[in-house]
Amino acid sequence: MPDEAKWYVVHTYSGYENKVATNLETIVENRKLQDWIQEIHVPTETVVEIKDNKKHEVERKIFPGYVLVKMVMTDDSWYVVRNTRGCTGFVGPNGKPIPLSDEEVAALGVEKREIEVNYTVGDTVRITDGPLENFSGIVDEVDLDKNKVRVTISMFGRETPVELELDQAERLD
Repeated sequence: MPDEAKWYVVHTYSGYENKVATNLETIVENRKLQDWIQEIHVPTETVVEIKDNKKHEVERKIFPGYVLVKMVMTDDSWYVVRNTRGCTGFVGPNGKPIPLSDEEVAALGVEKREIEVNYTVGDTVRITDGPLENFSGIVDEVDLDKNKVRVTISMFGRETPVELELDQAERLD
């Protein structure tokens, strides 16, 4: 059984990110390499552009020329990725693949972490992390998709809305 899979950054020709991703997915499926190459991801974001006074939602690549691949690094898996059409190599010193750290993967938002929330709108919570640690406030909004919660705290005699990560607040009993 393979060792633990890690995320690697693969460099591609500019504009070929989606093509490399689909080619790689096809190769993985055809050669039954799902245990070795587990996920392929092209980081994108949705941006609202205004053209001719009309708003259009456009999906834009966050890192043009790069594809993220979650894989177990072996000579065979390296060879498959490296020789995919449109791929120019791995990111790392002298082309030697270096896996992304857990912090980098979390910052990129590639892997969704499931966070159980024990509070809802209207509950009183205490902030457990960040510059406002130990402040308490009332939950205004919980957005599970974006991993955010908006809490209104009282600061200097004023009600101030604060946006936090879901795991930065805990319910007060």
